[in-house]
Parts: sequence; structure tokens; C-alpha cells
Amino acid sequence: MVMDTATATAEARCVELPEVADPSKVAPKDARELTRVFLQRLSLLEEGTPEHQYARNTLIEMNISLVRYAASRFRSRDHEEMEDIVQVGVIGLIKAIDRFELSREVEFTSFSIPYIVGEIKRFFRDTTWAVHVPRRLQEARVQLARATEELSSRLGRTPTVAELAQLMNLDEEEVIEARLASNGYRSSSLDAAVGNSQDGESALSDFIGKDDGALELVEDFHALAPMIAELDERSRRILHWRFVEELTQAQIGERLGVSQMHVSRLLSRTLTQLREGMLTTH
Repeated sequence: MVMDTATATAEARCVELPEVADPSKVAPKDARELTRVFLQRLSLLEEGTPEHQYARNTLIEMNISLVRYAASRFRSRDHEEMEDIVQVGVIGLIKAIDRFELSREVEFTSFSIPYIVGEIKRFFRDTTWAVHVPRRLQEARVQLARATEELSSRLGRTPTVAELAQLMNLDEEEVIEARLASNGYRSSSLDAAVGNSQDGESALSDFIGKDDGALELVEDFHALAPMIAELDERSRRILHWRFVEELTQAQIGERLGVSQMHVSRLLSRTLTQLREGMLTTH
């Protein structure tokens, strides 16, 4: 068994990966096929080798469109920058690449989207509250908003605490607590209309993260924030240019006055450092 693994690894090293000039510009159809090829190679290559880093970085860049697709769903949120949303989504993409197993026999797109969306939703859930509020009260606030909307429409007036408590099946004290907790939230109503789409009008509640057992493996984004802050300025700028401004490695090289290959090595080193830090933290 050891010999088989060693042989497979040796064979993987001998097989040259396809040369992709600009992974971020690969068409979706081609990206799906290339992603499958690179994932197969990645599973056999030894971690830490230049070949492994090249395959992993190319996978990230080639699937950045998945992050932008997922992030576009949250474009209408207030007080949040799209730049932050994309950065969070990239972390989900990286985790999906590192955890994908060929034996699952599922498309990488189907596997990665929950990681990407889960990261973004957790980020919003943890940052849309102006003050720290216990999860129990956060959930009660969602229930309170819906109950208030329903009773106001039915009664034609603002419902009383007793009426809300009866509908929500809670004690009146808990309803009062939920009302107080609402002061720590930025929005006035989770059922407020948010823009229009082809599928009709959306409500703010459609974009609020919910507890989902399938996403328990997605770590909190805040564990990464201090790691990025500890990077040197050049590394942070390279991450910003590559994953936010979507510059090619060649364009980044021009800005820094270095070769594209040097940019690739710097990017690989930074992503490896962040990944190791996340694994150590979690």
C-alpha cells in the first residue's frame, strides 16, 4: 500500500499540469473541466511542493467567479463593502478546495458553493449587530419581527406584548428582552423589501444566516482577520490586487517591479501561511 501511494505520487510529479495563462479569465465551461483535472492532480501531489502550490493557486484563481456569483446575492446589503464580501467568500473557496475529495463523486461547484455562501452568511450574522447579543436573543428578534408584521397586518395596529407572546409561544419577559435586543441591530425589519429581482421582490430575512448542520465545518472568518493584519504590507496588497481587483499575476508584477514567477511564489507563500494558521487555530 505504501509502494502504491509512493508510485502514484511519483507519477503525478511526472505529469505536467496544463499551462493556464490567466486562470481568472477561463470560461465557466472550460473551468469546470480544468478544475476536475487540477483536483485530480492536487490529490496526488505532495503538499508544499511547487507543483502542489501551482495547482492549488490555479484552482483558487480559476474559480474566483464562483465567489463573485455568490457575493452578488448580497449586493443590496447596507453598511457592507463588496470588497469585504468577496474576501470572505475567497476563504470559503480555499476551504472547499482543501477539503474536496474525489471519492464524493460530486461536482466541485456543488460542493464549494455552501462553503462560500456559509462564510459570507456567518460574516454578516456576526457583524450586523452593533453590540454583542446572545444567539438566543438574535433568533428571538427574527421571530419577533415576523410576529409583529403578521399581527400588525391582521389587527391594523401595533400588537401588544401579550399578543406577541401568545403568537410566539414565549413568556412576555422574553418578548420584552427580544425588543431590547433589537436596539443592537441595524435594520428596522427583517421583512423589509430589498430591491427587485427576476424572481420577484426579496426580503432582508432572505439574506440572514441560519443555523445549518451542514455548515458546521465552516470556521469563523474572524479567526483569519488577525492573520491578515499580521502580514506585511506587500503581502496584503498582493492579496487585495489578486482577489479583489482581480489583477493578473503579470499585472501585479508590473506594479511591484518583479517577475510574474516571483509574484506566484509570494502569493503561494502567503496563502500557505494563512492556511497553516487556520488549521492551527481550528
